[in-house]
Amino acid sequence: MRISERVISGIIVVLAFMSPAPLCGQPPVAGEISAQKYEVLSELNQKAPMRDGIELTVDIFRPKSDEQFPAIVYLTPYNKTGNTSRAQLFASRGYVVINADTRGRFESGGDWDPFTPLHKLDGHDLVEWAAKQPWCTGKVGMFGLSYMGWTQWWTATQAPPSLKCIVPEVAPPDNFYNCPSQNGIFVCWMMDWAGMVSGRHPHSAGPGPYGGFAVNREAAYRNLPYIDFDKTRHHLPTDWWHKWILQNTAEGEYWKAIAYQKPDQYRRVQVPSLGATGWFDANFPGTPSNYLAMKNYGATEAARHPRMVIGPWEHIINTHRVAADVDFGPQAMIDWNGYVCRWFDYHLKGIQNGILDDPPIYLFVMGRNEWRTASDWPLPETKWQKFYLHSNGHANSSAGDGTLSTVEPGSEPADEYTYDPENPTPSAAFQNGHIDGPRDIRQSAMRDDVLVYTTPVLDRDVEIIGPVTAQIYAATSAKDTDWMVRMSDVSPDGRASFLAEGVMRARHRDPDRGGAFNAHHLSVIEPNRVYPYVIEFWRPTGNRFLAGHRIRIEISSSYYPYYLRNLNTGEDNIGLATQPVVARQLIRHDAEHPSHVVLPVIPIE
Repeated sequence: MRISERVISGIIVVLAFMSPAPLCGQPPVAGEISAQKYEVLSELNQKAPMRDGIELTVDIFRPKSDEQFPAIVYLTPYNKTGNTSRAQLFASRGYVVINADTRGRFESGGDWDPFTPLHKLDGHDLVEWAAKQPWCTGKVGMFGLSYMGWTQWWTATQAPPSLKCIVPEVAPPDNFYNCPSQNGIFVCWMMDWAGMVSGRHPHSAGPGPYGGFAVNREAAYRNLPYIDFDKTRHHLPTDWWHKWILQNTAEGEYWKAIAYQKPDQYRRVQVPSLGATGWFDANFPGTPSNYLAMKNYGATEAARHPRMVIGPWEHIINTHRVAADVDFGPQAMIDWNGYVCRWFDYHLKGIQNGILDDPPIYLFVMGRNEWRTASDWPLPETKWQKFYLHSNGHANSSAGDGTLSTVEPGSEPADEYTYDPENPTPSAAFQNGHIDGPRDIRQSAMRDDVLVYTTPVLDRDVEIIGPVTAQIYAATSAKDTDWMVRMSDVSPDGRASFLAEGVMRARHRDPDRGGAFNAHHLSVIEPNRVYPYVIEFWRPTGNRFLAGHRIRIEISSSYYPYYLRNLNTGEDNIGLATQPVVARQLIRHDAEHPSHVVLPVIPIE
């Protein structure tokens, strides 16, 4: 049987087991929430003392009333004034909102380091300070997105008695699972971010969006060695930047001190969490991994019943319905602040509003552009289906002969390509530090250093919701290299819409590393030896591939300048390398080496 015939029969196999499943088109709904009835008082630039004597600077927004109200804490390195409008909104509904600058930022005391463990203690102390104020009922919640998701989880692991719930929006996971490194590969937008937050006040270290585009990323990140980036960026801090580069595994004491995604840390969290993220959020893995961990390790019954919302959004959630020229419709926008208020009304005011009767998970399914609910993550009805890589040895580029099928491979030649760090595969355009939305990535797939495997045109819809895992059998002529696997939805007009990806540095392949909860260990890579690499996509997806579309998988060894290049030298610390090495890469896909991706197929009518 020819490869093309095998693929077609394989698609028929995967569609054959599909059966009807209930769908729910309703997003999370605010319903009746606390009325917006209070005039708001603003008390700016107040001081909150921490246990070591330093003071955080805070803005307080509270109802103009002699009553006591629950408090909501927002702890940020990005200038507390950025949350003013949201604070005023919640204050008008009967909450006291405390916007605080983190230690060492703006007018707050102390020295700034993004990942000092002192942030954990400061969160605890700020919550307890708020609870003791005369305007507070003694009950405190927290909210905020991105870094403020970190500050919430760090605080929750300290179990402050007055903390009753948290709303971590687009919260990142631990550092070596997402940023600054993903499975050992440094993400370049963290360089932009480091420059922006390197001192008390924001400024641009170039070349990113944080303060300006003075320097071109593509050129700037070619400077070698990487450890010297601080010499070419006058704002980049030498002290903790060097820790980022030199402590290049999660085993470093710097990273271990701030880590929160460990069973022993989760077991200290006593409060329920409402997490939110978007399918295109660069920090996506934090939300589902925290959801699962709290179910398993939460210290209280309430903590073991987390909630999760995933929309068709980027890192800044719920702000527009169009992403990367794809319109997800008006249903993509929800009353998120209203739903958060409903969450706080129950947990901080004791209002019996039925929120605990809501489904624990709300998901937006792209493609059909509708919301649905789920009872768990991954979805219980998931059919885990292996899609195997096939070719006649020429899968290079989208013009090659690579195919994707549910049929297991037999005797097939391997695919090869050359990865030259001086000519890396270009990444899709990105803004605000992230690949924003379902970017059209077909251009990079036209290169010979990208292997492309695509299904035939689908004759029925295929819905995929949940985590994606790739297992590839690969060899490199170098002592180290990177493996990157991307999935896209190819429409009839040829547009390849980016959906999800997984990346791994070869020397981080240790199969005994134990997943995200344990430190990564550097392995030894013997040149030209085939190793199995299990790559968990750090960004899952929720997409219906419509009839007439195709499912595509790409493999490359770079995606630059989104990711910093691997110079292929095999040095224990790539930050010290100065001479790039060209690598010859090989991907096996035969009966003994069945390279494949595991897709979470959801039964549909």
